[in-house]
Amino acid sequence: MSIRHTLFHRIQAFCDVLLSVALFASIIISVHGLTACSSRPSSVPASFSESSDTARIFPDYRDVVIPPNIAPMNFMVRDSLASEFVVTIADIVCGATSDGKIDIDANAWRQLLEKSKGNTLQVDVYAHRDQGWIHMKPFVMTVAEEPIDSFLSYRLIEPGYELYRQLGLYQRNLTDFTETPIYENNRTFDNVDNHCVNCHNYQNYSTDHMLFHVRAGHGGTIIVDGNEAHKITIKHDSIISAGVYPSWHPTQNLIAFSTNYTGQVFHMLHTEKIEVLDLGSDLLLYDVERNAVKHIVHTKDALETFPCWTPDGTRLYYCSARRTEIPKDSTYMIDFIAKYDSILYDIYSIPFDSKTRSFGEPRLEVDASSQGHSTSVPRISPDGRYMLYTQGDYGQFHIWHKSADLWVKKIQEDGSENTEEQSAYPLTAANSAEADSYHTWSSNGRWIVFASRRLDAAYSRAFIAYFDKNGQARKAFLMPQRDPELNTFLLKSYNVPELTKNSVKVSIEKLNHVVYNTEPELATYEE
Repeated sequence: MSIRHTLFHRIQAFCDVLLSVALFASIIISVHGLTACSSRPSSVPASFSESSDTARIFPDYRDVVIPPNIAPMNFMVRDSLASEFVVTIADIVCGATSDGKIDIDANAWRQLLEKSKGNTLQVDVYAHRDQGWIHMKPFVMTVAEEPIDSFLSYRLIEPGYELYRQLGLYQRNLTDFTETPIYENNRTFDNVDNHCVNCHNYQNYSTDHMLFHVRAGHGGTIIVDGNEAHKITIKHDSIISAGVYPSWHPTQNLIAFSTNYTGQVFHMLHTEKIEVLDLGSDLLLYDVERNAVKHIVHTKDALETFPCWTPDGTRLYYCSARRTEIPKDSTYMIDFIAKYDSILYDIYSIPFDSKTRSFGEPRLEVDASSQGHSTSVPRISPDGRYMLYTQGDYGQFHIWHKSADLWVKKIQEDGSENTEEQSAYPLTAANSAEADSYHTWSSNGRWIVFASRRLDAAYSRAFIAYFDKNGQARKAFLMPQRDPELNTFLLKSYNVPELTKNSVKVSIEKLNHVVYNTEPELATYEE
């Protein structure tokens, strides 16, 4: 065995130990919780001096709009000069020692939010320094009238990886701090059982119908119907690959898939180290009940990806880029890679007749390429009034692109294209200087959840923002955790956040059985 090989395995083993320690610590936190407020200073100081300083808190929850059913917005005060803290949130009083961690009582918080809908909560921070107690400038959080869907599911994965291990799909109850696994792959690398999981998707915010893909070993698409699950695969000479990016029709047992030939390339000097290129892609329609598939869009000179149904199921939106300028000869892939930053995607939509299951002619919805930009992941609001998408400088894998921001476009009430000059605009209040990408609407259209790298430019975390009735987003906030530092210590990215009204019903044991012990059913291809 070579020294390099031995070193690799020693490093891998050491990382496994660290991960196990981190997971054990997270279990201790989730089961036993942090120290309760009652064991810390829990009353406002009798005397203090006023300060013009604003408390430095993490996460930054100042001046945010929050759902009336969100978990306690625990945060930590960062003040190295203070030995203890007292925080009041309306009539809730919490204390903290020198670590500055504020752990809000869940019952008191729930009661406070219920009676504060539509109003603001003032947060006062008191810090004890050598000269005594000081009262810092207060800040507010506004409690919205509208709730957020109770569950958020996501994939936890290293931002850059070589081996398919230690990743999985998880669901978080946003009304408390409970996180449970939907499916996890192997904890250590295994040549036989090595596999990836990705692209989880639901029908109309319900987990009654869901899917996710398994890649490499045990490959296939897992289709879930309530408590049951089975595995299918899509293969045909005319199809580029198995289904990739999915969108479940809101009322029918139909799924629109992109089928992509993608690959990773790595920059040596570029600050954005990874680029995922879409070398070829089309759109497919899969019938779940008949296990049959056919093409929706099948072109040679365009790349079609990221399908998304409208809430009424009458139109399908997707992204498309032209590739005719790249010659298709023996150096095709090299030429494509060299032009990575000139591949620009626009957004199109295509009408769908549910009776005949046929599609009409495509219509251009967002012409980003003419402005030197590129789009990805169109999502239509539940009321059909807005399209939310990501716009960046190039490409379609915007989760790695610093230029990626959230944009919306107004849609006419009759579903026709909006030609107003200001119909598309960035969600400035929610965006950041780092990558803001993959996003989901809440079922009432008042909240968006998305992945952002704004904390450290390395890991994607789940951020939540209020979307008001005028089509504007408010300041985004980090998904609250019992321990405010969890996202700092957890060396995983939150990938593909999806909101649902209920939790996933099928057990992880059943999904394990389907993945490991069943062969995929081959879908019938229809012309």
